[in-house]
Amino acid sequence: MAELKANLQLPNDQSIELPVKHGTAGHAVVDISKLGGTGHFTFDPGFLATASCESKITYIDGAKGILLHRGYPIDQLAKNSSYLDVCYLLLHGELPNQSEYQEFARLVREHTMVNEQLVSFFRGFRRDAHPMAIMCGVVGALSAFYHDSLDVNIDSHRSIAAFRLISKMPTLAAMSYKYSIGQPFVYPKNSLSYAGNFLNMMFSVPCEDYEVNPVVERAMDRIFILHADHEQNASTSTVRLAGSSGANPFACIAAGIASLWGPAHGGANEACLEMLEEIGSVDRIPEFIKRAKDKNDPFRLMGFGHRVYKNFDPRATVMRESCHEVLKELNIKDPLLDVAMELEQIALNDPYFIEKKLYPNVDFYSGIIMKAIGIPTSMFTVIFALSRTVGWIAHWKEMLEQPGHKIGRPRQLYTGYDQRDFLSLSDRPKG
Repeated sequence: MAELKANLQLPNDQSIELPVKHGTAGHAVVDISKLGGTGHFTFDPGFLATASCESKITYIDGAKGILLHRGYPIDQLAKNSSYLDVCYLLLHGELPNQSEYQEFARLVREHTMVNEQLVSFFRGFRRDAHPMAIMCGVVGALSAFYHDSLDVNIDSHRSIAAFRLISKMPTLAAMSYKYSIGQPFVYPKNSLSYAGNFLNMMFSVPCEDYEVNPVVERAMDRIFILHADHEQNASTSTVRLAGSSGANPFACIAAGIASLWGPAHGGANEACLEMLEEIGSVDRIPEFIKRAKDKNDPFRLMGFGHRVYKNFDPRATVMRESCHEVLKELNIKDPLLDVAMELEQIALNDPYFIEKKLYPNVDFYSGIIMKAIGIPTSMFTVIFALSRTVGWIAHWKEMLEQPGHKIGRPRQLYTGYDQRDFLSLSDRPKG
């Protein structure tokens, strides 16, 4: 089959043939890498129609509600595997066999501790600092402790940095929470699962025993799985762009955390809980539903619909199941959870929501789960960052291991002044 080409007609009777490339699935792409030689660039604000890289990790078809990690549907992974299973898959391209899994889990366990000097680093933050501000600082600071894994051109350095980040993120996340509430830090307990260990570090205190609830543990593991990767989103693209300069992995992940912190990216489940608090009680729901349907009212229901998934969020189906399991297990009486469950029923049955495809998404259900198990809203995005770390690392490693990768250098459409002459202060126009 002959190679397809797109012919682009340019001003001054110029034209250029551009190769058309096809992936395993998804849109074909027009390779414009040689377009700059003609004196032209493309203009694509937000890179919404630009494939910035070639990747084998994650595929999304938003119109069909498909999310695949290395070819495996997200619902199958969330229902049948563990977070560490998915971590191995994202990093290595295949699911591990039993011995590979055991070795991978052992290496993760070996690196869960953090340097004790980091305790002093934490104490440099105000007690009321947002946990995401702390995470940006402490993750970036890891590069000051692990000089033996900073050369990104060495395979073994990349691998050990990956294990350190995946292992230590739950520890650092729990430390940021404990610090904010004035409780002592809890050391990792490696006899527990990845999710169980995180819950123990979050909620145990020295004066009493803490027993991890298996239903809550499984729900937390699913939250980790469902947020592990999501293709070339803002934070992943940030990590790749930072990594393209050769920056060390801890700095790159800190950059990803900073990008994720933005309310348009990682703050959706936090915004969902804030919305529930604004509604307050079930009897006020009709008022807010009416406002949500009024296009002239700025109020928007958070946690419904999705920018990428146009019909349904494939992660939400599994998260809904876990959400109802947790609420049943804990039997918590909380007005906000009552509001959430009533909103869910309205969204699933109201013709307006069905027509507009405003279904409850993964942020809606994960926010409810975390609220039910006692995690404050300020920690929601931290847990997102913890979960997404493996996806960031997988993309960072993939980029560095691709031959001929280049430093990222987006171009611009300049609309400022053309060249003009400098005027001394005395010659400038008087105000």
